[in-house]
Amino acid sequence: MEKAVVLFLRVSIQLLALPIYLLSFLGMWDPFCKKIFFPFLLEKLTASYNRRASGHKQELFGNLQEFAGPAGELTLLEIGTGTGANFQFYPPGCKITCTDTNLNFQRSLSKSMAQNQHLQFQRFLVAPGEDLNQVADSSMDAVVCTLVLCSVQSIEGVLKEVLRVLRPGGAFYFLEHVAADPSSWTYFWQQVFYPTWKLVFDGCCLTKEPWKNLEQAKFSEIKLRHIQVPLYWAPVQSHIVGYAIK
Repeated sequence: MEKAVVLFLRVSIQLLALPIYLLSFLGMWDPFCKKIFFPFLLEKLTASYNRRASGHKQELFGNLQEFAGPAGELTLLEIGTGTGANFQFYPPGCKITCTDTNLNFQRSLSKSMAQNQHLQFQRFLVAPGEDLNQVADSSMDAVVCTLVLCSVQSIEGVLKEVLRVLRPGGAFYFLEHVAADPSSWTYFWQQVFYPTWKLVFDGCCLTKEPWKNLEQAKFSEIKLRHIQVPLYWAPVQSHIVGYAIK
């Protein structure tokens, strides 16, 4: 019965979003989404998200400086930098390499860089998290990935690259929305919204379980918690937060 209800509601939402599905069929939605819609939407949502998740981010990044190299300098790689939502939480003097697959965040990213001059921005790489070949082995003290694993092609591939570029003893920081408890109403609505959400939000998947990938990766230590971020306007309240040490 539940599966039938999910299917009915899913089809109803798809009918409401029919113009987007038609644009996608014609090959017009993806370029419009990547160039105009998603960058605009992400810029608007970033401030709201940071207000609700700021406590978690402050706690998460509070010990970043502890992973600085012998000279006291912290070199950090951020996967999927987007609009630069995390910059304000990084320690002064942090040397940052930014990566993303979408160049259309550039306006918002430049604005964030100008507002966070306590940081040292090294370079920007157009690269997916699964292929960071422009970054040398064992060259980073820390790697950060927030709200990105939901839309990558391979979480395993990303974690393999993270482990490659991290120096021994370096840390991978993550804050990701994930699949909710299967017995919850949130999970029910994640199932309902799944196909349309993924289309509208540039490949974002509501039902991934990246904590399983992290547990299977070859980190020496993982500190991970399941939390709820009060995002009542969307089925993405369930998150994991923490860091893993190479």
